[in-house]
Amino acid sequence: MGTRTQAERDAATVEIVYALVSAVLVAAFVFAVVAGPGWAFDLSAGVRQVLVTAGVILAAVTFVVRVVGVLGRFRSASRQPSQPGRTSPDS
Repeated sequence: MGTRTQAERDAATVEIVYALVSAVLVAAFVFAVVAGPGWAFDLSAGVRQVLVTAGVILAAVTFVVRVVGVLGRFRSASRQPSQPGRTSPDS
């Protein structure tokens, strides 16, 4: 692995921030969808606790999946061709 240019480092930083922010937003939405009915419909404390616990678990899983997915796509898209001027190894 060679030295990265400033533009490549900046692109990686932007992609990491995008992955984290978008993952937080998606996870918050998942939590609200799962746990929200516990408060909106005034359910019992036991049911509310189950919904909140399920919401936290699903939100955490969603967060990790989103970050890994975004950064995985960025990594595969940022690979350079082995020879300058070529667009793919098969060219």
